[in-house]
Amino acid sequence: MSTYLLGVDIGTSSCKTAIFDPDGKVIAQGGSEYPVSYPEKGWAEQDPADWWNGICRAVREMIGESGINPADIAGIGIDGQSWSAIALDRNGNVLCPTPIWTDTRSEAICRETAERLGEEKLFGLYGNPVSPCYTWPKILWYRKNRPEVFEKTEKILQSNSYIAYRMTGEITQDLSQGYGLACFDMRKGCWDDDACEALGIPRKLLPEIVNCHQVIGRLTKEAAEQTGLKEGTPVVAGGLDAACGTLGAGVVSPGQTQEQGGQAGGMSICIDQYAADPRLILSFHVVPGQWLLQGGTTGGGGALKWLRETMCPELSFAEMSELAEQAPAGSGGVTFLPYMAGERSPIWNPKACGVFFGLNFGVTRGQMIRACMEGVAYALRHNLETAEAAGAKAGILRAMGGSANSRVWTQIKADVTGCGIEVPASDTATTLGAAILAGVGTGVYQSFEEAAERTVSVKKTYTPNAEMKAVYDSGYEIYRKLYPALEELMQ
Repeated sequence: MSTYLLGVDIGTSSCKTAIFDPDGKVIAQGGSEYPVSYPEKGWAEQDPADWWNGICRAVREMIGESGINPADIAGIGIDGQSWSAIALDRNGNVLCPTPIWTDTRSEAICRETAERLGEEKLFGLYGNPVSPCYTWPKILWYRKNRPEVFEKTEKILQSNSYIAYRMTGEITQDLSQGYGLACFDMRKGCWDDDACEALGIPRKLLPEIVNCHQVIGRLTKEAAEQTGLKEGTPVVAGGLDAACGTLGAGVVSPGQTQEQGGQAGGMSICIDQYAADPRLILSFHVVPGQWLLQGGTTGGGGALKWLRETMCPELSFAEMSELAEQAPAGSGGVTFLPYMAGERSPIWNPKACGVFFGLNFGVTRGQMIRACMEGVAYALRHNLETAEAAGAKAGILRAMGGSANSRVWTQIKADVTGCGIEVPASDTATTLGAAILAGVGTGVYQSFEEAAERTVSVKKTYTPNAEMKAVYDSGYEIYRKLYPALEELMQ
């Protein structure tokens, strides 16, 4: 009997599911889209039930089309978008739509809390800057603005822990998602009771922390009926999508680096010692004993998706890449700031705006598309340089996400950053990482190193083009000057 592993990815605009054999070969894939609601300026909400229903649809269709016997699935791993704040009552009901990672409604609460407790004190504990994107200010927002929700809340869950709960009935908090809460001790990997009290977050709202590969329960009869999977299938806690994607790209050892090319952009450098920097993001890796020093930007593949939906609706992403390839390096002087939902690292400004600079009557769509790609690459370089200044230098980048399918975009990133880029199976890195967690947790793999060596192989390699260096150094200089010049206006 074959031993398969199921990976589930809860993304921002859709969920993805994939079944792998122990060698990392994709046996079947599925997916389902769901909406994001923007009811007010700065708000971004989703209904967790949409995630669950989407996963159920995707898994049922995937099983049905592939003909796989659900009994052959040895374990299920789940990854999810960061910084949700899912309010669950004592009966397991979701009390309200959850603000997601792009939601900035709690900006004022962040300012008030930073003034009251001190930003340095908060940073010293959980190793991350104060930002409304995180989970903890959203909880405080509930307390201040939705007291009826706050009073009924029994637990606050993350995206993957909610799906794990729907699968098993067990309530948990995985280690890698802890960094979204300022009462999480980033050195020790546990909740800090004093910080909970100081923040005003009742400790009882926070689930017990478990390792990402830990089997937390088994698929219930109800969940099996809804998904088409076998009752009793082991489910592991899972983890942060960026961390699972990093694992799925083969990054398991210190110094290895993942380049994020999904809805969001950025990078994750694997380190084996605590090394926080207020300009970056620090989380635990899904691999025990490791941290990830991350640069996270709001404008990754989502920026190109926005451009397509608003200005190029008749074009496919492949056709957009072709137009970008025909445009000159530097986009003829057009520069793009990809701050499409405020910006995270390293500028941390929820009011930062997307900008096209250098437009004139001669500018073509191809130049604007390329400028979008180059702007995302400049944001990546900004984060890599910030990490190097903090003592974590990246070498070769392992690219993942949909943008890694674009030859021109990946080459642009190599040319802009000066880093070589290796592309494993870009579209399945995140679900593969989730599946690897299930494989380690159920004993299919004896270690994370064995799992990565067995499942991850490089498909394409990109080398920086030295002839492009001067062009992109000049473009990057303009990029870096634009934000300071416009920052006051963005407020």
